[in-house]
Amino acid sequence: MAQQQTTTPSRAPAWPRLGRPPFWLIAALLVAVVATGLPLVLIARTRVINTSRSPIILFHDMARQPRLEAQGYTPLFADGRAMRPPVAGTVARGELAEDDHYERGFSASQDAAGRWQVTWYEDFPPQVKVDEALVQRGRQRYEIFCATCHGIAGYGGGPVDARATELGGWVPARSLHEAEVRQRPVGHLYNTISNGIRTMAPYGPMIPVYDRWAIVAYIRALQLSQHAPVEMVPQDVRPTLR
Repeated sequence: MAQQQTTTPSRAPAWPRLGRPPFWLIAALLVAVVATGLPLVLIARTRVINTSRSPIILFHDMARQPRLEAQGYTPLFADGRAMRPPVAGTVARGELAEDDHYERGFSASQDAAGRWQVTWYEDFPPQVKVDEALVQRGRQRYEIFCATCHGIAGYGGGPVDARATELGGWVPARSLHEAEVRQRPVGHLYNTISNGIRTMAPYGPMIPVYDRWAIVAYIRALQLSQHAPVEMVPQDVRPTLR
């Protein structure tokens, strides 16, 4: 049987070496890399800059569609207004005033003849706790909205009232200490703040319901400060009264 003999080469075989790629291939790869990253750079740039130019939209879907602008004109409706007024009787969310005592200050009913009878509430509603905090809140609101005409002490002659009286054609603000005003129920005072009376404008749209009751509480405190019965004055102070 013949024996095979193996021989060991004197050195390891060399791996074949790749030739250097051509310049045009390297350039093409560089251009491809730059071209691939350029859109990403442009997209990132558009997210951080402000421009008045309209964006480029490839797929419009419903992003752009015919519409009516606010306060605009349209021949679609007889009155030509693009904005439609609310349906009669519409109540805004959260604005349904169901509590006559708290929201209005009075209750109304019709008699057999169809005439409306109004009853003013004599006391504060259950939602309003009459305490020092309420009176202080009312004082702050009074000095903002009321003192300009009725004065700080409630006798009238506030800065607006005084200036308007000088110019003429102005009905002076009424004193809150007149007997007729002091005898009005708190519901009447609340309604006056809400809806105005005679030449006084309504402040309901500007003053929240709770703050209106706070102002009423402070008005009552003002009236009491000027017309407190002698029984409320301490015994040691009474001799100093005039």
